[in-house]
Amino acid sequence: MISKVSRAEVRSEKHRRLRRNLNGTAERPRMSVFRSNNHMYVQLIDDVEGKTLLAASTLDKDVKAELEKTNNKEAAAYLGTVIGKKAIDAGFKAVVFDRGGFIYHGKIQALADAAREAGLEF
Repeated sequence: MISKVSRAEVRSEKHRRLRRNLNGTAERPRMSVFRSNNHMYVQLIDDVEGKTLLAASTLDKDVKAELEKTNNKEAAAYLGTVIGKKAIDAGFKAVVFDRGGFIYHGKIQALADAAREAGLEF
């Protein structure tokens, strides 16, 4: 009988393959995205030092207050705008986009497009 691999295992394997080629530096950090069933999380990471430089999520009070739901495309787009503005204010113009093994479609694409509109380059 064929055993089926869970979606979470498939995603984590994709993420491992992606991470072999993605690295963030202090000048151009890695923008890592994680999406759960209820929330989205974004971090700007310096892989050389192993430090998180900036973070935003739909759990933040100021972000959550603006949203009706935290797990739809509108929430992802708003989160992309928030992280884009934070990054520009902190002096980052370009990032390396790490989609976290998720398909570049829907919420992930909405977040990326909003971050680009906010001024980030990737």
